[in-house]
Amino acid sequence: MSESPYTVSDVMTHTVVAVGRDASFKEVVGLIDQWKVSALPVLEGEGRVVGVVSEADLLPKEEAKGRDEESLDLAERAKAAALTAGELMSTPAVTVHADAAVAEAARIMARRHVKRLPVVDRVGMLQGVVSRGDLLKVFLRPDEEIADEIVHTVLTRLPVTTPLSVTVTDGVATLEGAAAERTYLPIVARAVRAVEGVVDVRLELTHR
Repeated sequence: MSESPYTVSDVMTHTVVAVGRDASFKEVVGLIDQWKVSALPVLEGEGRVVGVVSEADLLPKEEAKGRDEESLDLAERAKAAALTAGELMSTPAVTVHADAAVAEAARIMARRHVKRLPVVDRVGMLQGVVSRGDLLKVFLRPDEEIADEIVHTVLTRLPVTTPLSVTVTDGVATLEGAAAERTYLPIVARAVRAVEGVVDVRLELTHR
């Protein structure tokens, strides 16, 4: 049985484009355009992530044109005047560890309003990058693989005393058969919904 890609390491991109603190504004823009990414990690030393330069960090230089300096706040002035990655970057960087759950990475992205996260080890060294698109890869798992995990991994841990029929179509898992108490049904639904690649859960179960 194939294991579900529960962690960031299973979906992240290992080949990463990054820059040092001294990279010029134009160099940063060029790399973002060349590699079609929305942000670049900024590294120092042997590869420790100290910040991230995103498209949002670059735009103030263009937005400030034609505006009076007095109309800009301190942050906008600093970004508009920045010439290097070290001056442009947002710091500290919002990062994630490779062994973090995919769901945790998704929550960090949503909460911090970022599209990409540098993946770092315990001392902050860059290991890769995970993007929103990478996290969506879990929904490309074959239906048969998802069903196999539900039957052999999920249901064996739940209070289900009789065999259940499990079918998965386009990521929607349908369980049919006889369950135990009614109170167990939310537990079954929650456990199945937690399987990577499941889009929705339909329970067509009888109960005592």
